Amino acid sequence: MHPSFADPEGPMNHAVARLRATRLAASSKPYVARGAGPGRCPDCRLVVCACAWRPKVPVDAGMCLIMGDIEALKPTNTGWLVADVVSDTFAFGWARTTVDPALPALLADPAWQPFLVFPAEYADPARVVTQPAVGPGRRPLFVLLDGTWSEARKMFRKSACLDALPVLALHPEQASTYRLRRSVHGHHLCTAEVAAACLALAGEGAAAQVLADWLDVFSAHYLATRRGLPLDTASPAHERLRALAGTGSG
Repeated sequence: MHPSFADPEGPMNHAVARLRATRLAASSKPYVARGAGPGRCPDCRLVVCACAWRPKVPVDAGMCLIMGDIEALKPTNTGWLVADVVSDTFAFGWARTTVDPALPALLADPAWQPFLVFPAEYADPARVVTQPAVGPGRRPLFVLLDGTWSEARKMFRKSACLDALPVLALHPEQASTYRLRRSVHGHHLCTAEVAAACLALAGEGAAAQVLADWLDVFSAHYLATRRGLPLDTASPAHERLRALAGTGSG
């Protein structure tokens, strides 16, 4: 079964898009991202639209994104890209004092085996695993804390519904190549990179590569506007996504 391209004209209705709409509706004033301007595509959030390369790929694993307060509003958020690729992506806003009841219900669903993805040094060693092993009839669900590093640590410490989950510790071989935000920690990965690493660990290497390519394409299109960098639509990532879809468009 080959990945196919999403309909560039179709409305975006995945979990992160819905969370963004809910968060915008609750805002008392418009959220204005740095460098934001008119003409953004409502589906890919880019001025130089990348929807013609947006892939869908069969994925057995699921992703559960727990997102900082305004994370879903940021045009550079890469949790959105995870939801583009992984159809079973769930997204929840995080608050210290309230929990969406759908989150613990999801984590308790016997169809899923959840793994909280976080560095091992912050967890009780008894909780730490390095492989996402699942029992019969269950699928891996990777729980990603999507926000700044400060927000992610707070979520980890102060989310009681996550305390019983095994902690999956990643050991990436390469440093992050994410170019849209700066981090004081060069070894930290963006959310899409973490998700791709989880897919690879779960034996879904093809999906991991598709997500990595979609991140690369998204970044290139974003930087073509933000920094005036030339856009190469014949890049290896563009070409791989085009080949997977079996089309010469774009």
